Amino acid sequence: MRRTGVARNVAFALLGVAVLVLKPLYRGPYQGIVYSYAGNFSVSFALYFVALTALGRRGYGRLVAAGSTLLAVELFEGTDGFGAMENVWDPWDLAANAAGVAFAVLVDVATSPLV
Repeated sequence: MRRTGVARNVAFALLGVAVLVLKPLYRGPYQGIVYSYAGNFSVSFALYFVALTALGRRGYGRLVAAGSTLLAVELFEGTDGFGAMENVWDPWDLAANAAGVAFAVLVDVATSPLV
């Protein structure tokens, strides 16, 4: 993976982390939905770019990065934070995780140089 690709992936991962950290400050429409699901969405988004960087160095592409990320975040939900964290769960968390990964793939495709 080229250095510019790594820098782009780090920037998008940090953007996801920023949304997670700043979500409690949001005051506006759909505040309850943002508070409940923006964390799932943004963490899934960020982790996709982390996985893409790590797996891209081993020759794997978007599909493996997206599948690995989705598996990890859904297992986190299903195991109550891998048994290490208390996790408040509802079925929409799974959808928010999938939406975050799907959006990350779209952003990745849209911002990747044409080969």
